[in-house]
Amino acid sequence: MKSSAPGKIILFGEHAVVYNRPALAVPVTQVHADVEVLDSPRAGIFIHAPGIDLHAELNSLPPDHPIASVILKVFSTLRLPSPTGRRAGDEGGVEISITSSIPVASGLGSGAAVSVALIRALSSFISHPLLDEEVNTLAFEIEKLHHGTPSGIDNTVITYNKPVYFIKGQPMETFKVGKPFTIVVGDTGISAPTKESVGDVRLLWLRDTSNFENYFNEIAQIALIARRSIEHGRPELLGELMDHNHSILQSLTVSSPELDKLVGAARNAGALGAKLSGGGRGGNMIALVDQAGAESVAQALISAGAKRTIITEVR
Repeated sequence: MKSSAPGKIILFGEHAVVYNRPALAVPVTQVHADVEVLDSPRAGIFIHAPGIDLHAELNSLPPDHPIASVILKVFSTLRLPSPTGRRAGDEGGVEISITSSIPVASGLGSGAAVSVALIRALSSFISHPLLDEEVNTLAFEIEKLHHGTPSGIDNTVITYNKPVYFIKGQPMETFKVGKPFTIVVGDTGISAPTKESVGDVRLLWLRDTSNFENYFNEIAQIALIARRSIEHGRPELLGELMDHNHSILQSLTVSSPELDKLVGAARNAGALGAKLSGGGRGGNMIALVDQAGAESVAQALISAGAKRTIITEVR
């Protein structure tokens, strides 16, 4: 049994989403996590994830291991006997192979994508395929295990493979794309924990609440206009919104010289607009491009120091 799940990227709303403003995220289908579950002649559940150098039997992993926790959650949700009770001589061995082209810890939802693909493949393998809503709920539970208080954006975008509009504390909304558009993602290659940038913005907000609330209100307006533009088939309007959003994120102190350099390089190469994406101070930036100019923008990003690029069509 095979299953695949895409990555995700935030278009608008990072940081402001913490203060109850909307965020907008979309699937990145050019990268994906893939899981295959097969019968095995040997007893036990064996996991092979070469990307993280994991080759182990389930019983040998701690229950809070990212992959083990997904497997155990699927069995408990379906009210099936725990697979960790199986020993040599038992019937029904299973081999689980996991591969992913989604860069780890880069804001592209690699963990959630592995969870979603694994939940789908495993539940189907044991003849209890789950509905999207059930997959999403399970994947969110796994996200909470490993990230404390996640927004739920990653698992929802990835499960439904649709754009998502999210306001903290409100039901997540998926919506349709009126006309496909192309995004280039550029990775600085710099790891920057989101928790730190979020904490720093909070300190600045406490010192200058009025100004920062105005920034967040501006970002909220951008996210709302962006959603309407996407739904109404006018994605070309997103470029200017990206440029405006990036300038606000610079004011929030979450950009970096490397991100600014990539944003500038994308614009100079013909992008319609560009901004950082995610926590900032490293990680990724995104650029809106005409499909015909995507490769030249991607090349300009590499020349400006990007460690990798992804060209993805949002549809």
